[in-house]
Amino acid sequence: MGLRDEILDQPAAVARLLNAQAGPVDEVARRIRAHTPGFVYIAARGSSDNAGLYAKYLWGAHNRLPVALATPSLFSVYASPPALRDALVVGISQSGQSPDIVSVIEEGRRQGALTLAITNDPSSPLAGEAELVIDTMAGPELAIAATKTYTTQLVAIAMVSAALSGDAEQQSWLHRVPLLMGEALTLEDAVAAASARYRYMSQGVVLGRGFNYATAFEWALKLKELAYVAAEPYSSADFQHGPVALASRGFPVFAVVVAGKMADNIRSLLARLVAEQGVELLAIANDAECLKLAHTPLELSGELPEWISPIPAIVPAQLLCYHLTRAKGYDTEGPRGLTKITLTW
Repeated sequence: MGLRDEILDQPAAVARLLNAQAGPVDEVARRIRAHTPGFVYIAARGSSDNAGLYAKYLWGAHNRLPVALATPSLFSVYASPPALRDALVVGISQSGQSPDIVSVIEEGRRQGALTLAITNDPSSPLAGEAELVIDTMAGPELAIAATKTYTTQLVAIAMVSAALSGDAEQQSWLHRVPLLMGEALTLEDAVAAASARYRYMSQGVVLGRGFNYATAFEWALKLKELAYVAAEPYSSADFQHGPVALASRGFPVFAVVVAGKMADNIRSLLARLVAEQGVELLAIANDAECLKLAHTPLELSGELPEWISPIPAIVPAQLLCYHLTRAKGYDTEGPRGLTKITLTW
């Protein structure tokens, strides 16, 4: 199974996860409530770290849990870990193999924290160390660039949130995610056509905010590792604190904008960038005004709550990176310098 096949497999992978892990996720939520953590401490690398950004927003907004992203080298190199007794310590990793991520869970458990692994390998060292495990059920992912392992991590995080809140509407939306992802996959022809327009790009920025801050980071990572584009992710707020000076005529700006609390903020910035600085805008959006602004508009489903939008929104971004890589003549299956499992200490 190649990269494109794994992108297309995502609705089925998410459906497997929703069907098979409802019981384990309910148990995770029960244990979290019993532990009453003061905060959540997440250890992850790469795409899994971007999934952690989503958890930071979702568990903060819906479950009132403060979330911090770990610095694994404090555990594995400096041997000076922070106090974690009152924490829920979460390791997110597709392989569950990386020693530095495992060391965070190991130390959390030693200090008496509640520990949770979210992984695609329930037999991995990470899963073996954690008290609680959610198997993301993505199935074998052979392509080096993570796609379905990332989106199933997002869904696992959303399942935990919904189980903690007991919100029936959240649960209902979760079960619509495979359909929403399927709708996003129908954009492939438009995405493939757009890839020719950006064939010669070597740099650019990716903008998102709120729940889709994670989407900006994951999209930029895929542009780097597949198409070798020096793409930097920013929130629309941070971008205005200096990096906006990068934007000149023809400069590529990619943005994800979903109707919700952040839409006005991002829309006003994009309007300014197009009108005053002449940037080249590609937008993944369901906001009508943003789609009108974009030179390349990729339209998401109109009915899409902001909190769940990062799951379908990343799909056209993945497809764009796949087709852009092919348009540039690069190998989608073997990005240079990368292996499927990266071990760091």
